[in-house]
Amino acid sequence: MEPEIKQYFRILVKRLWFISGMIILFCALTGIYDQLYSHPTYEANSKVIVNSSRGMDSLNSLDINEINSNILVIDTYKEIIGTPAIMEKVAAKLPELGLSANELISQIKVGSSSKSQIMSISFRSSSPVIAVNVVNTIAEVFKEEIPQIMSVDNVTILSKAKLSDHSAPVSPSLLYKLVIACILAVIVSVGIVFLWEYFDDTIKSERDISQFLGKPTLCTIARMKKSDLKTSSDQSRKNRVGDAVQVTINR
Repeated sequence: MEPEIKQYFRILVKRLWFISGMIILFCALTGIYDQLYSHPTYEANSKVIVNSSRGMDSLNSLDINEINSNILVIDTYKEIIGTPAIMEKVAAKLPELGLSANELISQIKVGSSSKSQIMSISFRSSSPVIAVNVVNTIAEVFKEEIPQIMSVDNVTILSKAKLSDHSAPVSPSLLYKLVIACILAVIVSVGIVFLWEYFDDTIKSERDISQFLGKPTLCTIARMKKSDLKTSSDQSRKNRVGDAVQVTINR
């Protein structure tokens, strides 16, 4: 097992230039994409609470059955929020944004805990101002329309979104994208290197001869560079000139 690990390591070291080039290429493409096509995304959140339809004055008299009933009805409310009945009115209140009901539905996210009466409404946009305005309008419209839809008045806005709380983008940063690009580059390049080595059936060393042919190596011919040939030729020429001079002197 240890010799195999050493062999794999030698393969990676031999192709280290290729792996480095792939990392540089992936990071460069990621940076170009981030500059040209990627835009920061901001998310705003608003929370509403589903309580008893009898009003806040009687909260102290709520029993466990009423609380459980309010929790169960939250799933219905989550579906109602994402319908044209609500979103068309939101779009009508924000005509300057030019957003349709379907666009609002595709960008809204409603969440809740399984043991909580609180719903969280989230909206993402390329502008923090738009995100805050839209999510607050959705909460207000939902509170106004739910009595007509369900014949109950049990929704209260717990907290509205504030611009100061949602000024930082939630989309991945350039550093995060570069880290992901590096990881992908290493995975892809290492895979290509091993495939490259697998399909390369040329014999490069004495070990390859012993492994593939099962024959011992009797001799080897070293690879020579052009500079070595030039040096050898110059030295031979000098030797011939020296011999010629010596013959002349002897005569």
